Amino acid sequence: MAPLRIAIAGAGVIGRTHIRAALAEPACRLVGIADPDRASLAAAPSAEVPRFADLPAMLDATRPEAVILATPNVLHVPMALACIARSLPVLVEKPIADTVADAAALTDTAARAGVPVLVGHHRRHNPIIARAREIIAGGRLGRVLTATVLCNLLKPDVYFDVVWRRQAGGGPVLINLIHEIDLLRHLLGEIAEVQALTANLARGLAVEDSAAVLLRFAAGTLAAITLTDAAAAPWSWDLAAGENPAFRGAPAVSHMFAGTDASLSLPDLTLWQYPGARGWHAELAQETVAPAPADPYAAQLRHFIAVARGAAAPLVSAADATRTLATTLAVHRAAQDGVRACPD
Repeated sequence: MAPLRIAIAGAGVIGRTHIRAALAEPACRLVGIADPDRASLAAAPSAEVPRFADLPAMLDATRPEAVILATPNVLHVPMALACIARSLPVLVEKPIADTVADAAALTDTAARAGVPVLVGHHRRHNPIIARAREIIAGGRLGRVLTATVLCNLLKPDVYFDVVWRRQAGGGPVLINLIHEIDLLRHLLGEIAEVQALTANLARGLAVEDSAAVLLRFAAGTLAAITLTDAAAAPWSWDLAAGENPAFRGAPAVSHMFAGTDASLSLPDLTLWQYPGARGWHAELAQETVAPAPADPYAAQLRHFIAVARGAAAPLVSAADATRTLATTLAVHRAAQDGVRACPD
């Protein structure tokens, strides 16, 4: 079978990650890169791939069979709709949209057109998460009572030279917390209630730099998330999981799931349980159950190729990603209004 012809819109940080994955994957051929920013295009990994200033010009010139959208959030929906109008399967980076209404409209349009949409919540393609889901769904933890998530890291000042990252929607809630919300939904089910506080103590920008979030799941599990992109700290999936070689890793734990029979930490995939007598006077045993590491972006790309060929359903569909977006936006609403919020 001939390699799938793929084009990529967006040559920023995440766009270059997709570009590198596409260049390394023999099942696809990268036929074009589009970005209006000349510096971003110049920094793209391959000089041989044709480059364009906008999406329509790239689509007209290269005739791809599928498209990856790694653009600023505000462009996700209009660009995805443009691809769907051409019957092109699309991988849209998270968040799927800025608003639930726009996400729902995109979902409906894609469904009516019969064009598959995969949303780039890449962690679901990580074998660590697949094993964690297997452990939790298999009942090894018993009833999961609480989850604790730490997302504490430091984005350098140059990160905020990009204007949209200093504006509403550019803070860590929609950039980072949405990953945690999606991961928790994937592992624990739907979220029924949200409480939250946000702050901008470190930078004083229009967007938050920190948040504290409480969640109640439909199954009754409670979760607490602390989030900041302004702290000199290692406690985050981004630094601990080793997914991105550009980040200096740290041997830290970022996620903890406490159950009646056992508990689990991530990304080290360590199980804690009582082998005999139970209770705080007894000794806990630990067992590491980590699988062989793999690049989740490469796995996501291979999955997208299968989706584009009609051989697989999207692991993260547009409808699924819309529910993650609704819950994440409920965090903003709860923090702004000082009330408990429910996902739309």
